[in-house]
Amino acid sequence: MYGSRGVGAFAGRRASAAVLGAALLMTACSSGDGDGRGDGGPDGAAGAEITQQPKGANPFWVNPEGTAARQMAGLEKEGKKAEAEQIRTIAEQPVAEWISPENPEEQARGFTEAADKAGRTALLVLYNIPHRDCGQYSQGGAADGNAYRAFVDGVAKGIGDRAATVILEPDAVLHLVDGCTPEQFHEERYDVLSGAVATLKSLKNTTVYLDAGNAGWGNPDQIHEPLTWAGIDQADGFSVNVSNYYSTEDSIAYGKQLSAKVGDKPFVIDTSRNGNGPYTGGDADERWCNPPGRALGETPTTRTADPLVDAYLWVKRPGESDGECKGGPKAGEWWEEYALDLAGAGD
Repeated sequence: MYGSRGVGAFAGRRASAAVLGAALLMTACSSGDGDGRGDGGPDGAAGAEITQQPKGANPFWVNPEGTAARQMAGLEKEGKKAEAEQIRTIAEQPVAEWISPENPEEQARGFTEAADKAGRTALLVLYNIPHRDCGQYSQGGAADGNAYRAFVDGVAKGIGDRAATVILEPDAVLHLVDGCTPEQFHEERYDVLSGAVATLKSLKNTTVYLDAGNAGWGNPDQIHEPLTWAGIDQADGFSVNVSNYYSTEDSIAYGKQLSAKVGDKPFVIDTSRNGNGPYTGGDADERWCNPPGRALGETPTTRTADPLVDAYLWVKRPGESDGECKGGPKAGEWWEEYALDLAGAGD
């Protein structure tokens, strides 16, 4: 994350993708097609309690073994029923799976196979661009362009012909525009981004949204041409407000202004934590990072009542830290206190 603009949301999972994929396939078979709840099973396993949302409004896969579901199960076993029910409001919604650099093919295969078994679409985020986050909380990324291309190729191979929606590289284009990413890396970044769009769009059932920043950082006039250089013409559309807090209303206004400059492309909005809008207190440079008093936003759906807005999505995983600020753990790590605050806001 850079200043008040970026993501700060990399979920750096280190578990074996092969084990993960097997576990997901086992739980997917029992996750159902409706919106009911299971009895939790004899051991209180999270997967037995989390089912899919109605497909007509929400075609995206709910991971029955996701972080929030596991935390919910743990709270139930501790007898913390009220807290568990608050976390359920997160666990029962589809959230994006952030593909980490280790075994990307196996991860993508595991998530898309589990989603396919449940009759849903996997929602994936690729966040591994070289020189990621300009050395801030979510620094890292692939070592160079060739390593990144291999990463994308692995993801594409893992997805195959199964249905997937991919949010491509939050902040990557934005940081080319705002001066965060040094000039010497710009050409390579445009090349790997446009290449990634082309690779993913060559797949039979993959939808790609190239990230385009948020309503609070600047003017769409500054980013529409860089988006073109990064491959927006080949993409299905763009994403806005990823890991940020700007209201849905402001995000729609920003998205529509930008859409008019990139061929009327549709867009998706991350509504995971924008229920109370942006934080306006404290240090202006870190208002984006674990701000207090925020709330969950609109639940994920493709029924947005606006032809240019393809979906409201939970791209940032509610309950996972933005970074080591305001008492939070490392970016991407679960923070129970913050999750409870998000889920309980407005009660």
